[in-house]
Amino acid sequence: MQTQLRYVIKFVADMDKAVKFHRDVLGLKVKFESPGWSEFVTGETILALHPASEKNPAATIELGFTVADVEAFYRDMSAKGVLFTMLPKKQDFGGVLAQFVDSEGAHCSVGAEAA
Repeated sequence: MQTQLRYVIKFVADMDKAVKFHRDVLGLKVKFESPGWSEFVTGETILALHPASEKNPAATIELGFTVADVEAFYRDMSAKGVLFTMLPKKQDFGGVLAQFVDSEGAHCSVGAEAA
């Protein structure tokens, strides 16, 4: 099973300010923009902005991986001792996501590859 880094998710305090910075200052092309999720084209890996929260303070980063089968990834990684903070769960947008903690305690997410 191939695991690919698909997203770098940056949690931001001010979505409008962050979008303007990444678009107007850094020159990144906006792929999608909304108050709750914005994406920039950066090659194979997408930079996504998400509103900060108590769980995910502003300026923190989460890596988002994709796999062919989230349930199989969950089973395989659980067998290897990986701690999951969110079991595979269907999301409002239709995809299945799970969240786990890496060896350094960083939170990561994993979703299914786009069909």
